[in-house]
Amino acid sequence: MTDRVPVLVTGLPRSGTSWTGKMLAAGGGLVYVNEPLNPQHPPGRCPGVLNTHVTHRFQYICRENEGTWLPAFTDTVALRYRFLAELRRNRAPYDLARMARYGTAFTLGRLAGRRALLDDPFALFSAGWFAERLGCRVVVLQRDVVPFVGSWQRLGWTVYFHELLEQPLLVRDHPHLEALRPLIGCQDRIAKAVALWRAAGRVATTLAAGHPGITLVRYEDLAADPEAGFRALYGRLGLTWSDKARERVLRACTASTASAGGFGFAWSGLSRTAYRPMDSRLALTNAANRLSPEETRRVLELAST
Repeated sequence: MTDRVPVLVTGLPRSGTSWTGKMLAAGGGLVYVNEPLNPQHPPGRCPGVLNTHVTHRFQYICRENEGTWLPAFTDTVALRYRFLAELRRNRAPYDLARMARYGTAFTLGRLAGRRALLDDPFALFSAGWFAERLGCRVVVLQRDVVPFVGSWQRLGWTVYFHELLEQPLLVRDHPHLEALRPLIGCQDRIAKAVALWRAAGRVATTLAAGHPGITLVRYEDLAADPEAGFRALYGRLGLTWSDKARERVLRACTASTASAGGFGFAWSGLSRTAYRPMDSRLALTNAANRLSPEETRRVLELAST
């Protein structure tokens, strides 16, 4: 196993990062850390996990602004939990339970020589920094545009592009993001979701071309054949594909929708992304049916322009 090299699993929200992270952690060699860059508490704004202040969704981190980020994430990937910092900010019963869980996982994981696995869609635009400065092996999940937009529509999600465009260093390094400016204030959720998908895809392709430690993976490929897909991904990341890992992955990816409650994930539990087993192949079919035929045609047209 690659010694202590941390792993980052990222990609746009609803691209399968939590599922992929849980399957990678199934082998027992990783400590799963959920969305430290999420500006919502929980799962973010927990200084025990990440002892600095997140100001934006899709926070952009690079060498020029890494002052507080580098020491904070150095602690995170080394599995050093900051108990006092956490207690100073978060002392509600839920927070204390979460502190006990993460503090124990970090401490035992560090003593056992396990590696940190960061599952964080909000780290997508900063993936190059994670690879360069923290030595992370990075997996970027990419999902086909129709199920991606359908998932966002089902949840009623939208994106606010000012959070990207008011980060000058991000726009400097990825100037094509300026094309998103006319959509600030737009109420067309489908158009905005497609625009985000296109922009993120271009950023991911650019990052992967410049960093050998960044791997692009299609969610649909993993879901269609999870055994082969995760076996290959384990090898790429220096993880041991054991009988235990195979058994856990297959059990988690072939569960009936009845036992999974109809969904792959539930927004509950201490991690706020409590994974539930699902039939990954059936999930592909269900995801493709979330938009009407008219909406599907529009998404495909917008994605191809």
